[in-house]
Amino acid sequence: MISTTTKVMNLFDVYPLYDVTPVSAKGIVVTDDKGIDYLDFYGGHAVISIGHSHPHYVKRLTDQLNKIGFYSNSVKNPLQEELATKLGQLSDCEDYNLFLCNSGAEANENALKLASFHTGKSRVIAFTNGFHGRTSAAVAATDNPKINAPINLQQKVTFLPFNDLQAFESEIEKGDVCAVIIETIQGVGGLDEPTTEFFQKIAALTKANEALLIADEVQCGFGRSGKFFAFQHHNIQPDIISVAKGMGNGFPVGGILIHEDIKASYGLLGTTFGGNHLASVATLAVLEVLEDEKLIENAAHLEGYFRALAAEIPQIKKVKGRGLMLGLEFDFEIADLRKRLIHNQKLFTGGAKDKYVLRVLPALNITEAYLDTFFTALKAEL
Repeated sequence: MISTTTKVMNLFDVYPLYDVTPVSAKGIVVTDDKGIDYLDFYGGHAVISIGHSHPHYVKRLTDQLNKIGFYSNSVKNPLQEELATKLGQLSDCEDYNLFLCNSGAEANENALKLASFHTGKSRVIAFTNGFHGRTSAAVAATDNPKINAPINLQQKVTFLPFNDLQAFESEIEKGDVCAVIIETIQGVGGLDEPTTEFFQKIAALTKANEALLIADEVQCGFGRSGKFFAFQHHNIQPDIISVAKGMGNGFPVGGILIHEDIKASYGLLGTTFGGNHLASVATLAVLEVLEDEKLIENAAHLEGYFRALAAEIPQIKKVKGRGLMLGLEFDFEIADLRKRLIHNQKLFTGGAKDKYVLRVLPALNITEAYLDTFFTALKAEL
């Protein structure tokens, strides 16, 4: 007898989901399958840097797709060279070389691997509440035991608190450290960052002890902090800079900027999809819009406006972050507030490992009027 029962493949259930189904988006407005509009003050974890469906971005990708969407890195792709030139100019990082990959985790994985190759050492110094991805070495350097499997725990990683120079000096001087990896502004952790003095001293100590300093700019880079890279607020020069998220405005792109003192060799790093034609054009489109619409300057300006509005709300205990990578700290856990903002006010915001912090990560072309709307909605729910 032939069975009439049809078995259906299900999704692997690892995401707690809000009951919202977006089907289209423009700017910071996201429309669901019922025709309801939501204002996006989260950008899908800071990914949407120039707004949903920006016309220049859509045109660039459409035009490229009509030519060629993909070929491997075994042939020349002038778009990668154009991207490296543009990125170097806008970020003031022309003394770096670019390796393209597909995500922030992959960027950090390659950064850590390259540091180990370069130094011949294997231990990593990372920081409390840091998040660097979910792959092998990247997740081992992430301060969250719940997402570290036994296979990841084979990596040698030492976690230190911010601003404890004595602890850092004690560990780096043991001589077995290949890399110090630090989010310039913590994303998942809750918008914490160390002092400029700490950044400058760990940079000097890392160099003196023949290790490499990796600035994880996956979330805080590409203009979000009000400078192209957040480490530029502290006048340091990392050896490797990892980037992703806002880099492609939703297209999966990642990369590392590698200081020219670190030499390349054939086969040292590799990727199938990284730097493909569509990925390169997506990133070029983001860079062009950032420049043409002065969006990094806009992020720097709107930080002050945001802080002024936040100061009017007594329930807000602290504003964290820089530019348009901001957090509001309350004296209560914000999970229920996030739900009410979605369902009552039709606003997307973000949470953090710090359950008292509401994250606000809108597109960099947001306006003062939208921030007014955000704070009006927040006051209504508070």
